[in-house]
Amino acid sequence: MLLCRVSAVSQTLTRWGRRSHRGGGLLHRALSLSSSRCHVESPGEVSAQPAKAGAAPGLYRDTVLLPRSEFPMRLTGQKLLDRELQIQQECGFADLYSWQRARKAKKEFCLHDGPPYANGDPHVGHALNKILKDIRNRFEMLRGRQVHYVPGWDCHGLPIELKALGESGTSGLSPMQIRQKARQFAEGAIARQKAAFQRWGVMADWDQCYYTYDGAYEAAQLKVFQKMHAKGFIYQDYKPVFWSPSSRTALAEAELEYNPEHVSRAVYATFPLSTLPPEMASEGLEGVVSVLVWTTQPWTIPANQAVCYMPNAQYSVVKRADTSQLLLVATERTAGVAALLATELETVGTFTGSQLEGGICKHPTIPDKEVPLLPANHVTMAKGTGLVHTAPAHGMEDYSVASQFKLSVECMVDEDGKFTDLAGPDLQNLSVMTEGTDKVISMLAECGALVKEERCVHSYPYDWRTKQPVVIRPSKQWFINTAALKDKAKEALQKVRVLPESARGSLLTMLDRRTYWCISRQRSWGVPIPVFYHRETGEALINKHTVSHLAELFKEKGSDCWWELPVETLLPEQVLKNSKAGPVTDYVRGEDVLDIWFDSGVSWAAVLEESDPRADAYVEGKDQIGGWFQSSLLTSVAVRNKAPYKSLVVHGFAVSEKGEKMSKSLGNVVDPDVIINGGKDPSVPAYGADVLRWWVAESNVFSEVQIGPAALTSARDSIGKLRNTLKFLLGNLQGFDPRVHAVDPKEMHYIDQYMLHQLREYSIKVTDAYSEFNAGRAIRVLQAFITRDLSSFYFSIIKDRLYCDPEDSLGRRSCQTVLEEMLDGVTRSVAPILPHLAEEVYLHAPGHDGGETLFKSGWINSSSVWRRPGLEEAVEGAIAIRDSFLSSIPGKNAAQYDLTVAIEPGLLFELMESLQEDATSTSSQLAELMTAARVNLTSGLPRDLPPDAPLSHGSFLINLEGEEQRRARPEWSEESFLIAALLLHVILVITHVITYGKHWCNNTCSECPQECPGLKD
Repeated sequence: MLLCRVSAVSQTLTRWGRRSHRGGGLLHRALSLSSSRCHVESPGEVSAQPAKAGAAPGLYRDTVLLPRSEFPMRLTGQKLLDRELQIQQECGFADLYSWQRARKAKKEFCLHDGPPYANGDPHVGHALNKILKDIRNRFEMLRGRQVHYVPGWDCHGLPIELKALGESGTSGLSPMQIRQKARQFAEGAIARQKAAFQRWGVMADWDQCYYTYDGAYEAAQLKVFQKMHAKGFIYQDYKPVFWSPSSRTALAEAELEYNPEHVSRAVYATFPLSTLPPEMASEGLEGVVSVLVWTTQPWTIPANQAVCYMPNAQYSVVKRADTSQLLLVATERTAGVAALLATELETVGTFTGSQLEGGICKHPTIPDKEVPLLPANHVTMAKGTGLVHTAPAHGMEDYSVASQFKLSVECMVDEDGKFTDLAGPDLQNLSVMTEGTDKVISMLAECGALVKEERCVHSYPYDWRTKQPVVIRPSKQWFINTAALKDKAKEALQKVRVLPESARGSLLTMLDRRTYWCISRQRSWGVPIPVFYHRETGEALINKHTVSHLAELFKEKGSDCWWELPVETLLPEQVLKNSKAGPVTDYVRGEDVLDIWFDSGVSWAAVLEESDPRADAYVEGKDQIGGWFQSSLLTSVAVRNKAPYKSLVVHGFAVSEKGEKMSKSLGNVVDPDVIINGGKDPSVPAYGADVLRWWVAESNVFSEVQIGPAALTSARDSIGKLRNTLKFLLGNLQGFDPRVHAVDPKEMHYIDQYMLHQLREYSIKVTDAYSEFNAGRAIRVLQAFITRDLSSFYFSIIKDRLYCDPEDSLGRRSCQTVLEEMLDGVTRSVAPILPHLAEEVYLHAPGHDGGETLFKSGWINSSSVWRRPGLEEAVEGAIAIRDSFLSSIPGKNAAQYDLTVAIEPGLLFELMESLQEDATSTSSQLAELMTAARVNLTSGLPRDLPPDAPLSHGSFLINLEGEEQRRARPEWSEESFLIAALLLHVILVITHVITYGKHWCNNTCSECPQECPGLKD
């Protein structure tokens, strides 16, 4: 079969002439090798090769409707920075939060801001956290919800105090002098951080933030403290706590860092049995039996009060082959001890743990002191000897044993971490972690109790602020009984959604590890614990009357009044009377302040709305699993029996591109200010705020997030590609106003209707992604939509209509209507991530009045009318044929081919007929979709098909049940098709077709005379 004849081309030209008054349509079809499609080299740039050799370049440019837009393809350097700041100013970034709070909304979305610490400059960790929150807030605001987001700062605590005082320390300074310096330092850090957050485009009312040093906040904190105290959850006690000699204060578990490379001098030491257990004595053992213990903290041996064993374990008395010494060790540990001592051990007796009851040991370093053998459940067989040296003053489990058996909890270590006089003259004033340890080991060796010393590398707690090791020592502190709250907290967590779900296990583990929470600190910069002490008895005075009065004073004057006002004002006569207390002269104010984790942990009471102080989400890094997440949960459960949040989002840390923790010593710290504004070195470019935001959004925030030049360059390039697409859309909407020119979906080309259907599906996917705090998935959905549905498909098939059809034709307006919806949908979908770019696009986009901003105009307009599952089957069937066609002519221009599509009679054939009514067409919707010169739709291949014609077979699955049945009970029909493509050879027939003005001419003159009978309107 001859698939293209001159007569057919002539008829086609005549048909084109009837439907267009512009010369470009005919000319461009002629120049595209008889294709009914325009050939364009790239978005926004038409390829117009002259028909005649030597013709002037661009001679026919005015005959096609090329894209035109003032939207810049690319912004770099200072122009980029100026443009972002201009956008923030023109589009009212600073007023956006207040505007949305003032509007009426059916629903509210509350994201409670975990307060960053006010002790330094903004860093990429801040950027990761604040931008992640802002993406969700902007998304919710676009959806029409009223966003409640109040930024805050954690302003108290030792790190601020230490930095504010510098090397001078607290020497010679009063508490108020220390507090004034610390406040000034915190205010400076807050100002720098706040300016950075605003520059990043974070939406908030920056004049209405919360600060933990505000009087109103402190007053709310005291009220929570009083309620918890009244319920018995807060109490004062003398017990071991983590103590930081470098900070001279007690610490909570959340204030510790565990150093896995800490080195201790571990020892094996003997406690001779002065009184054998009855069961052991009956065995008639000859010689002195010594209990062998192992400890990594030999400095605690002077405070020993007992040796503990496991009741259900088995123990052996063994005889050393080298010295004949008798040792008591766990039977399970005998082999390990023998290897350690490099000698054989002969078992001379075996006993159960319970048979050791009644044994008494001599203390190795304190003459005449004896300590008992006691059962304990914390003894393990993982290391050591199965017998544990027990010093109740210096161990949590040891203290539990002391509480059970009424042992002494005498402390021999002072606040500086040095031995007191209670340890004896040989140890007094020696630092327990250094020279004190040396001396104790020497004393053990001198008395013959030291069996072996070894170097032990293990995990050990350090002060997270000073990076120095801590000790455990008893002191009188205020505690929260977390053991009493644990079950309620776990029950409350069951109702909380956790992202990722794997973090829930860590939350529960952290709760289990915490039996009590020490909330008192021996510093000046903090909220004072609202307690008075009797001068004589030391009894604490605290109740609802005293705390309520103090809360009113704090709200009015701030907590400085605790130090500034006389006790008579803090504890007036009426309060004393209501408290049934003695005269005010009997009392002194306390000197401790509250743990900063308690400060921030009660923020739900001070910041969230009283009607329902429960946030939709808390979003913080994984370090807050044992920090703010937990302190907020415990305080809220204690007061209200429910969690303060409905969902928890736990993100990872920002690390270098090599996955290393950032540190100045490694030189891998990335400064967000340098990212945005560029570095002093010209090789470090200015990326702007949107690149920083894209990096956050694109990353898998639920794991460690890598940042560096490669990641930032990739983000910049991705935004550049997006700008290219947006410019193409804007350029092709020149002169189009959707309020005037939009085409009803029912009147659109099927392909255009299909694209609206795809846009609706896209909007659903991207909305779901944002709702899951998964901006990375939103970006992947966006990029797939642009690449697959727009650039590779829709843009490639509509350029003929856009550039060559009459400006106001139905086909072109139909296409522009879709492009405007695409522009609007893509811009809105990326707006939470790239607010500067989104508003910039909106300034150039048609369809709205000047002064309007995108963020005040709502989310993606996804109409239910666009949903066309039946149409989807038709177009996607055609797309399957198109893919098969294009794959059969790799690297060739589809516009040079005459395409025959042979489909057996059936549903697929009927679907294709909906796109092309005639058997042969150069201008049908099917022909447009195929981008071929002509499409022949037939139920069988022609007999005269040339033998070298490329053939391609394919099949397409069609859903017979409809969209609503796809998931429930899908039923499919498999339809097959066969295509053939022949290269056209009719170029010479139409190469002399030219245009003159706005008229058509079908003559074939070599030159065009001014007066020509061939010119027709």
